[in-house]
Amino acid sequence: MADVGGYALRFALMIATLGMGTAIYAGIKRNAEWTRVSERSLWIVFGCATVAILALLNAFATFDYRLAYVAQHSARSMAIQYRLSALWGGQAGSLLLWLWMLLAYGGACLWFNRDKNRTLMPWVVAVLLANAIFFLVLVNFITDPFERLAAADVASDGAGLNPLLQHPVMMIHPIMLYTGLVGFVVPFAFAFAALVTGELGTHWFRTTRRWTLFPWLFLSIGIMLGGRWAYEVLGWGGYWAWDPVENASFMPWLPATAFLHSVMIQEKRNMLKTWNLLLIGLTYTLCLFGTFLTRSGIVQSVHAFAQSPVFVWVFLGYVLVSAAIFGIAVFLRRGEIRSPNRIESLVSREASFLLNNWVFISLLVWIFTGTLFPVVSEAVQGDRIAVGPGFFPIMAGPLALFLLLLTGIGPLIAWRRASPASLKKQFRWPVVTGAVFAGCAWAFLGKSADYYPVLVWGLGAFAVATIVQEYALAIRARVRKGQENALQAFRALLRKNQQRYGGYIVHLGAVLILVGMAGSVYDIERLENVKTGEDFEIGAYRLEYLTATAIPAQHYGGAVARLAVYRDDQPLAVMTPEKRMYWLEQQPASIPSVYSTLREDLYVTLTAIEADGSATFKVYCNPLVNWIWLGGLVFVLGSIAVMWPHPDRNPEPAAQ
Repeated sequence: MADVGGYALRFALMIATLGMGTAIYAGIKRNAEWTRVSERSLWIVFGCATVAILALLNAFATFDYRLAYVAQHSARSMAIQYRLSALWGGQAGSLLLWLWMLLAYGGACLWFNRDKNRTLMPWVVAVLLANAIFFLVLVNFITDPFERLAAADVASDGAGLNPLLQHPVMMIHPIMLYTGLVGFVVPFAFAFAALVTGELGTHWFRTTRRWTLFPWLFLSIGIMLGGRWAYEVLGWGGYWAWDPVENASFMPWLPATAFLHSVMIQEKRNMLKTWNLLLIGLTYTLCLFGTFLTRSGIVQSVHAFAQSPVFVWVFLGYVLVSAAIFGIAVFLRRGEIRSPNRIESLVSREASFLLNNWVFISLLVWIFTGTLFPVVSEAVQGDRIAVGPGFFPIMAGPLALFLLLLTGIGPLIAWRRASPASLKKQFRWPVVTGAVFAGCAWAFLGKSADYYPVLVWGLGAFAVATIVQEYALAIRARVRKGQENALQAFRALLRKNQQRYGGYIVHLGAVLILVGMAGSVYDIERLENVKTGEDFEIGAYRLEYLTATAIPAQHYGGAVARLAVYRDDQPLAVMTPEKRMYWLEQQPASIPSVYSTLREDLYVTLTAIEADGSATFKVYCNPLVNWIWLGGLVFVLGSIAVMWPHPDRNPEPAAQ
């Protein structure tokens, strides 16, 4: 079966090369028959990639340690779900998964466009197959997932998977990220096709609206799951203290989010054509670059793989060439994509959206700088200098405040130009709500009050009040017509103008996430060594160390401790943090125990069991952290509301 997978990848490379040439010829000649031929070649390549990935999964399932990749990333002691998820635990398998997902997106794109966009499709297919060819070259010649070990090197068991990756979230998180990162190839391909053919109106981005929202949603889910994994597995050290490669998935999310906002300006006012093309090009380039960061190993991470100079230069070269070709295409069409309209007033919705875009790009530049600084410092000085978690909030904090402000302001301002009377009417209640909430928070916190969380919570209340006001006005207007109740009116708003009113739900989720993150200012951290029966306090909690017992023998050993948790002498829970040692991998891992409420998390890790029988615990009290996961859920529901297909797509004007 493994041999079949290897042959399938070689055959796929040949067909993809022929198909790309055919697609380019069809695009130049505008030949419908050759376009169909190129599309069929993509289907064949997709079939070959499917055979290859099934062959590799079979190798993991059947302990085929003749394959170097299987031997390096799995072991007989691992549960079947972790053996199968080891497919993306290393470089070769993760690239094969990227290739398969790219072709799956390509196949879906061809199916939905089989009877439309015929002048664009040959160039779309050419872009899809060009990307496929690159990854096929990698998995055929540079990092082959079906590479066989010499007979003398084949062992009866494998080396196992990094214990930090043996976590339920890691079976889902990479799939979500890949679904997001790879999916941006479709809008990228359509944008490039529009540049080549000169069809530069609104059609290309209207066609790809859901093709952009779908990967953006899954990338958002992947980022949230990555945050949850880092919270539970890496040991809590605060935001930005987690795996730096998580930034590689966040960076393309920023221009993609900016694009989803600015494209509304092009749709409403026929502006920012060049900017929107650059944003979608930047998004996919960063998707490739983020994959390069992880797969090249130039950024130190539990996700990173071993460096290979050939791989590094080939992958980086492809990223730069892709960006250059797209940039040249934009430059050559600069005269045709120059927008005829301009922003008429700084007090307008389009101006607020443009400011929103600048904030997202500023965040991108800052995070990019912090993530790549160790690499640059090593290249220039010979020493790898890490910036540390404290670097990122220097700019990210103020920019997040500005984003919150714009989230509340944007819906309240009219397109083109807002009058003073409408501004006074629209802003009155949201501003009062935000000010009152911030004042109450300051008074409640007293001497411990800090300006940053108070500002976040005040601006968050302002943004939520804006959302509530927008819904209330629109629902009341529909109810007054006498044909709907409030619930029916709410559903009608999401059906008739889901981009706007579903977007408000997304904004609500984002506000909740930022509100939760602001609570980190009041995090409490303790490191305590206690003997059996002793207790200690953190915040409002008292923890009593009961006992520690050995973990039953399996593919890891260690100890599990038991602590009784009290608040005001009332028993709340028994927490059971673990300290593990994975025998095969010879790597330790701490499994935290978390007592969660909507107010805060009590987070305990077992650091060590000492020779005298005492135990050392690291304990955190993390206020509002569960608002982040609640906000993530609301964010996802809002995104689904925006994407949900409805028969009636004609928006109705909302009540003002």
